[in-house]
Amino acid sequence: MPLLMAAFGGLLRFVRLGSPHAIVFDETYYVKDAYTMLMTGEPRNWPKDVGTAVSGENQTNALFAAGDTDRWYNTAEYVVHPPVGKWLIAAGLKLFGGADSSFAWRASTAIAGTVAILILCRVVLRLFRNLPIAVMAGFLMSVDGLGITMSRTGLLDNFIMVLTLGALSLLLIHRDWARARLHDAFERDSRRRGVRWLPGSGLGRAGGLDGRGGREWVLDATGPFIALSPWRVGAAILLGLATGVKWSGTYFFAVFCVISVIWDAWERRRAGYRSWLSTGLWKDALPAALYMVPIYVLTYLAGWAGWFIHPDSYMHNWAVNHPGEGVTWLPDSWRSFVEYHRQMWQFHTTLTTHHDYMANPLTWPLQVRPTSFYWEDHLTGNPGLCALNPGGRCVAAITSIGNPFLWWAGSLCVVIAIIVAAFVRRGDWRIWAVLAGLLAGWLPWAQYLNRTTFTFYSIVILPAMILAICYVADWLRGMISARAYHVTCGVVLGVIGLAAVFWYPIWTAIPVPYEFWLSHMWFDSWI
Repeated sequence: MPLLMAAFGGLLRFVRLGSPHAIVFDETYYVKDAYTMLMTGEPRNWPKDVGTAVSGENQTNALFAAGDTDRWYNTAEYVVHPPVGKWLIAAGLKLFGGADSSFAWRASTAIAGTVAILILCRVVLRLFRNLPIAVMAGFLMSVDGLGITMSRTGLLDNFIMVLTLGALSLLLIHRDWARARLHDAFERDSRRRGVRWLPGSGLGRAGGLDGRGGREWVLDATGPFIALSPWRVGAAILLGLATGVKWSGTYFFAVFCVISVIWDAWERRRAGYRSWLSTGLWKDALPAALYMVPIYVLTYLAGWAGWFIHPDSYMHNWAVNHPGEGVTWLPDSWRSFVEYHRQMWQFHTTLTTHHDYMANPLTWPLQVRPTSFYWEDHLTGNPGLCALNPGGRCVAAITSIGNPFLWWAGSLCVVIAIIVAAFVRRGDWRIWAVLAGLLAGWLPWAQYLNRTTFTFYSIVILPAMILAICYVADWLRGMISARAYHVTCGVVLGVIGLAAVFWYPIWTAIPVPYEFWLSHMWFDSWI
């Protein structure tokens, strides 16, 4: 069933993937960088004004889409994001047709968006052990407008979403592995001769172990070593790759690691071992940090291998030209590398340039200000749905707005899930899996409210919004009758599905009458 959901979502992402055959929004940076990285190993500068203007768009972009792809300069370009995401786009160019194929330069993001559906289904299945809810999660991911537009555009954020979602999946597998190991070890330890029992504090195993009159007791032992597993190693690698796409992956590494070691400590408590919190700190958290941090850092640095290899990469020789500056005790190449990162940090933390589609991060979950990726007006020949209004104004647009009903329901369910976990399902560890994406992918942006940001950045929290809906659905399953539950889920999914049909043309640049496009602009902030 998860595979079928991924196939369904993949169809929505891959059909007409090459349309429009034009550089869309920030593809002007990432696609052209990916192409020159494929040609030379490093991103190169491009001219701003060449050839003949086409419909007022960037002239270099129009020529690139037309197959004139060799106008780049042989000088390294200053880029403000690490290389991994652009290498992934370059892989699509290499495997699916070359630089003159818009399908090829979007193939990698489409694959990422499709794989994310499969991973999310597996995450939900592991969390709630309910196949219909897992299928529901896959359906919601499949028909979300932000998920579709970001999968059909050669930008970077979809890669962060799928890599961090994959890391969450691996950490959940680690948790199940650690739980089984702890409970098996407890059964063995509790049968040892001379075992000591200590009075519990209401946090150990309940129910009077060994007939002790209903009182809670805990085992006088710390339990097995569970900090190291291949799943955690894999998660550290995926999070290093996510940070190699954009630095915002760092927040995911920090939040996910903290939550993972808290889960380990919590399972020690549930198994029935003493001193679960202090043991979790020295026996789980510290060893995990000692290997996960180096793996994460080395993975991130591996993404910069091309920068170190090519002597003409941007700022590669900065240290030679600036003796005595920067971190002087480092070798020259590393001193240049650190200074490059300092300049990147300065760019990201001081970017306040006005943009018509900039959006306050606090408004992302409600999709208040979506980004217009593409607009083409006055199409001739009545293509697409314009045949419904022959002779009328015909347009094609890509508006990266999430499925409104999904995001609004998700925002409400986040609040409901927190209340349920706090007052109804006390001690439910699953709430942290639901909130992890929001804590890492949304909350940190509150410190950059004046920075130039866009709503499409919120693609990284789309899985969290869907997990919140699934959490509430799982709670309702035990609270109301089966008939009421099925009707509620059916109505919600039906509304979201119909909305996807309604919005799909303006997520995918299908030519439509202007009046049809305008009927989707429910609020002035959506235009």
